[in-house]
Amino acid sequence: MSLRESLRVAMQALRANRLRSALTTLGVLIGVMSVVLLVAIGQGARSEITGAIEGLGSNLLFVLPGDGDFGGGPQRSSFQLDDVERLDRALPGGEGRAAGYVIGGEAVQAEGNRFNATVFGITENYLGVVDRTVARGQSLSASDIATGRRVAVLGATSAETLFPGQDPIGRTVSLGAIRYRVVGVLDRVGTTAFGPDVDRQVLIPVSAAQRLFGSTRIDAIFVRAESTVGIEADREAARAALAERLDEEEFSVVSQDEIIGVVGDILQILTWVLAAIAGISLLVGGVGVSNIMLVSVSERTREIGLRKAMGARTRDITRQFLFEAVALTGLGGVVGLGLGIAAAEVVAAVAPVPAEVTWWSIALALGVSVLVGLVFGVLPARRAGQLDPVAALRHE
Repeated sequence: MSLRESLRVAMQALRANRLRSALTTLGVLIGVMSVVLLVAIGQGARSEITGAIEGLGSNLLFVLPGDGDFGGGPQRSSFQLDDVERLDRALPGGEGRAAGYVIGGEAVQAEGNRFNATVFGITENYLGVVDRTVARGQSLSASDIATGRRVAVLGATSAETLFPGQDPIGRTVSLGAIRYRVVGVLDRVGTTAFGPDVDRQVLIPVSAAQRLFGSTRIDAIFVRAESTVGIEADREAARAALAERLDEEEFSVVSQDEIIGVVGDILQILTWVLAAIAGISLLVGGVGVSNIMLVSVSERTREIGLRKAMGARTRDITRQFLFEAVALTGLGGVVGLGLGIAAAEVVAAVAPVPAEVTWWSIALALGVSVLVGLVFGVLPARRAGQLDPVAALRHE
């Protein structure tokens, strides 16, 4: 029997039991759909986060507490305000390229409106270093920073939430029990699915923030190099300046590329874990295919005996049942792929979570679905092919 004839007979057998065939493919269908969707969400998350980091600029250095081991969890900062000033003076090419901040969450109130915002206490050069601009009003001045004046610059969403339909400049907001006068509103950046919403920020002088949070620390320092060429010189200057007061284990100076590499690796591992969890459904579907094919062999024993009596070889029978198993899982894979892509499109359009379908997730899902048919179809196919024709014809 030719391959074409074996495939035709296999498809006829599947069409004869449409409901059973559809239910058998359900496990594979769900598995493939889950793999495509979860991998799409994982890849979308990776693109979203790396894009947000890249948006800060390729010539930005991050001075962070700890030894740079991102897998070890957050570490307590030993930075002080003097460290920011010392580092800024040490950078080649002039001052004004280093900025520090302290961050915390606070309930913000104004004119009966209240919401939880991310409060940044910033040094004088912060907005220039992170490339943010003030859309209305003015930025925090050097005297505001030096004296810890109770003034604030609001993110776009913060301004709209606290003062809907009004100009917030000159009005007051309350952080805890302390009132601050609004002097500016930042330009809108837009929301992202991951990390804090930068448009919900409230910026106040770093000294005022330290009083508000009851701390003298600086959480992190940003350094903007004049160009990507000079970024290594700035890195070494920053290390040398901080090493005058801190041990090398207490801080790390990392570039954007290093952070993207670490974050990308972590998210890639997460994506594979999600795919592996979804892949369990494929294995469950494969067990179901094997079970149904064994039942099919039992039901069609007389048919197998008759075909063997008419000259069909063992390999012809084996091949037919193997084709049936692969057709079941392949069909489930194709339908599951379509549903997975559709679900990813819906997630990308409706939910704040991004979804990015990749070619390798499609190839992986389809390849594994066919492989499941081959692996779990071998046992029933071999059992069918090895039946004794005389015993099969006597089977009731």
